[in-house]
Amino acid sequence: MASDGILIWGAGAIGGTVGAFLRRAGQDVTFVDVVPDHVAAIRDPARGLRISGPVEEFTVTAPALLPEEVRGTWDRIFLCVKAHHTAEAARALAPHLSENGYVLSLQNGLCERVIAGVVGPARTMGAFVNFGADWMEPGHVMMGNRAAVVLGEIDGRMTPRLAALHEVMRIFEPDAITTPDVHAYLWGKLGYGALLFAQALGMKGIAEALARPELDTRFRRLGEEAVTVALAEGVTPLGFNGFDPDALRPGAPMEATRKSLAAMVEFNRGSAKTHSGIWRDLAVRKRRTEVDAQVVPVIEAGAARGIACPGLSRLADLIHEIEDGRRPLSDDNLLELIP
Repeated sequence: MASDGILIWGAGAIGGTVGAFLRRAGQDVTFVDVVPDHVAAIRDPARGLRISGPVEEFTVTAPALLPEEVRGTWDRIFLCVKAHHTAEAARALAPHLSENGYVLSLQNGLCERVIAGVVGPARTMGAFVNFGADWMEPGHVMMGNRAAVVLGEIDGRMTPRLAALHEVMRIFEPDAITTPDVHAYLWGKLGYGALLFAQALGMKGIAEALARPELDTRFRRLGEEAVTVALAEGVTPLGFNGFDPDALRPGAPMEATRKSLAAMVEFNRGSAKTHSGIWRDLAVRKRRTEVDAQVVPVIEAGAARGIACPGLSRLADLIHEIEDGRRPLSDDNLLELIP
């Protein structure tokens, strides 16, 4: 018999935060992660998983496993790994998903289609999240702010299981909503994400980078390319937390772009998470980013439709140069975004 609890696959910034809130509220939560020290801390009654930051301060203990230790099946698996690890993780968790269960993607990018390719569309659910959190060390995640959480079936139906999931996720984010078009939010996040990848090229934080007036036209180029591709794909991206895709449509007045940038600056100044997770991957954790799973797919989708994305292509090249150790992090890198 499948467990009616929740299996959190990936207990880092997103999975650790969401899972800890649900565990504290009495939900049956089991964590899975690839970092042995993190797994050991979560299940150690003397340590546990600590959530710090201005939103909440608390610690929980919970069952925690390495992937090879997982046994049995679950009706609900929340996938929270980095986007470029989605296919590998989906294959690993597939034997532990019940026949009538589902995988919920709490990730950036268009991961739902990758997951659906492994477990099937009927067993895949989508979500968009924008709250800020950082994995600090084994057993410790910092939550920087609250932000949009949107849930949806990938085929747009408003189902009983979506309603049930909504009730659970409202434990974590009381303002979480459901939508018949989760893809509109996911594509919106790809546009916003391009700006976060740009921030990660330098040392200034998100708010500081977005507030640089000399970068307005560069940020506009990145956002406009992403929105143009989304529209060509038949998706009208939706905004959130200051990000306004309509202000980045071709022909939109520059003043509208600047207004949206100012709103994003204001939103991010209220977060204890000052830098993007992309920047932490490059500057702190010294590992590869999600650029090939977030920026490159937009470039490829554009190319398939005859839409050039020179700004996004340059952005991807700059990120790759930093990942490969061929370019240092520098705020001057952002000035090179327009070819």
